[in-house]
This record gives sequence, structure tokens and C-alpha cells, in this order.
Amino acid sequence: MDFKGFDPTGRSTAADGTRSVKVMIAGGFGTGKTTMVRSVSDIRPLTTEETLTQASVGVDHLVGVTDKQQTTVSLDFGKIGINDELVLYLFGTPGQERFWFLWNGLFKGALGAVVLVDTRRLASSFRAIEEMERQDVPFVIALNIFPDSRDHPVEEIRDALDIPDDIPVVAFDARDRSASRDVLVALIRHLQERALALEPR
Repeated sequence: MDFKGFDPTGRSTAADGTRSVKVMIAGGFGTGKTTMVRSVSDIRPLTTEETLTQASVGVDHLVGVTDKQQTTVSLDFGKIGINDELVLYLFGTPGQERFWFLWNGLFKGALGAVVLVDTRRLASSFRAIEEMERQDVPFVIALNIFPDSRDHPVEEIRDALDIPDDIPVVAFDARDRSASRDVLVALIRHLQERALALEPR
């Protein structure tokens, strides 16, 4: 991948020239954030999943994800080398509303984000998109395709989420390492294009 114009402020560069970048994996409850981090990480990921119990009834909204048995209560962490030049440190956010107060700290220093969307439950990711816009974090939309997901045209989803044309929207399977990596590459290309657009003419 050509990194011309991609020179993020505050990046970490190792002695061998490798750049390290913090990337957020965000989205609503049950959209597949932990699954994506697990599938794509080069290292054994750190997860903070706990079992859903009766105490969560009426607190965590399980509509559309009634089979879900565990949930992230703090963050997920993984790492992937995109190539010899770039390493991404992945931070997955908790999806439930009661843990949203953690987001401000997690987003500090992030260069960009992937917002996961379950097309069966679009509203579950509205808050994550709003947070990207509020914190001015560049992002891409990743449509996590579940076995019972309906086949919606990407532009139809873009309109439903009110996403500008310049923000990439890609469909993928969070369980698939190659597909998850492609989403991260789409984010890096998006960041590169933004950086080039901001260069003085």
C-alpha cells in the first residue's frame, strides 16, 4: 500500500520505521465488535466479556440478539500488522448504553474508527455514528452480514444512516479474518485520502 500523504499527527514510529496507529472498533450492542477483533488480531486479543445474567433483563436490549450470552464490559484489544510499514492497535468499545461513559477515554489518541452496523438493527449503531461526528473521528461503516440479514443495497443503508457520500460503506463478515482486514485497509485508505485532501495546493 502506498502511504503517500499519510502522515498522521501524533503517530508512534518505531526505530525500523514502522508506524503504529490506534483504531477504534465501535458500534451498537451485539454488532460483532469482539468477533472482529478476535478474527483479525495477530496476537491473542484481550477481551473483557462477561456472561449476561438475569440482572441485565430490562437493561440490555436483546431484541434481535436473543442468543447473545456474553457482552463486553470495558474494552477489547488486538493488534494487526497491515504490512511492514503499518501496525494497527485495535480498541473495541462496549456497546451497551450503561458503558458509554468509557468511550471518551477510549477515543483519546485514535486516528480513525470502524463503526459496525447490523443491518437488521440499524438503530443500534446510531449512537456510535453520532459519537464519531461529535469527536471528529474519521470513520468507515462496516455492515456485518449475519446469516439472517436481508440483502440491502449499500446506498439504501447509507441513506437510512444519513452517511455522507465521502464515508466508505463496506459489507463484510466479522468472523472472517480476510474480510475484517479488508475493512481496516478501507479505513486506512479513507484516512490517506483525507490527509491528501488537506494538503496545501
